[in-house]
Amino acid sequence: MIKSMTGYGQYEKITEKYRVAVEIKSVNHRYCDVSIKIPKKFNVLESRVRDQIKHYASRGKIDVYIHFDNYSGSDVKVQYNERIASDYANVIQKVEESFGFPGAVSADSFIRLPEVVSLGEESKNVEEFFPVIEEAVQEAGEEFRKAREAEGANLQADILAKLEFIEDLVTFVEERSPQMIEEYRQKIKNKVTELLGGNQLDESTLATELIIYADKVCVDEETVRLRSHLHNMRETLAKEEPVGRKLDFISQEMNREANTILSKANDKELSRNAIDLKTEIEKIREQIQNIE
Repeated sequence: MIKSMTGYGQYEKITEKYRVAVEIKSVNHRYCDVSIKIPKKFNVLESRVRDQIKHYASRGKIDVYIHFDNYSGSDVKVQYNERIASDYANVIQKVEESFGFPGAVSADSFIRLPEVVSLGEESKNVEEFFPVIEEAVQEAGEEFRKAREAEGANLQADILAKLEFIEDLVTFVEERSPQMIEEYRQKIKNKVTELLGGNQLDESTLATELIIYADKVCVDEETVRLRSHLHNMRETLAKEEPVGRKLDFISQEMNREANTILSKANDKELSRNAIDLKTEIEKIREQIQNIE
């Protein structure tokens, strides 16, 4: 199933003991770039959360926000960071000696200095709550996956519709090309008749001229390859695995053929058609940039 790289999922659970909320959102990206914002006390669990996220996406710039509030207060304690406090005391003493500032810092003021005192939870408490976080990430991940699949289905339908239109344009090119050669043949004959009066144009000379012209404007190879690319893209869109990179490559090849057809177009109708062909392919390329 085609998945978009754009998606969003969230989940929140509140109990008497805790509140956990997870939010996942993503945009398109060449690779799988996962950024996780998680409470500092749960940093040790970040790699496990990252592994979870990779079950739901293989490409995209993915941002994960995890919020956790512990209402129970279990295993919460005040932590005194003696090394940091000692460093502050040494600096304060040096400042007093250097500038002659009087007085000492009170204990109440001292513990207000950054990181001297902090609230923390024991590691066993962190591990205890991981199943809760894991469940929340899973629930948000499922919503995230469904959103990407729904958007992917819309992209797939839009691309398939554009492929139908492109196929009609290719059919026009195939039908118009031989008409151009016949029109050119008649144009030469009319011009020679106008210049030479009743004298007949040598058929071998006319044939040679037509061969040269046909070689310049013939787009048979390009239309055959375009039809092959159209078939390949439809088959690729039907696959289950991530196909964004392959689709991008196919669209580039389609654009290459359209450019060649446009460069060979020696006719207003064919030129207009080739421009429409390039425009439609470019629209497909833009859509493909959002596919995983």
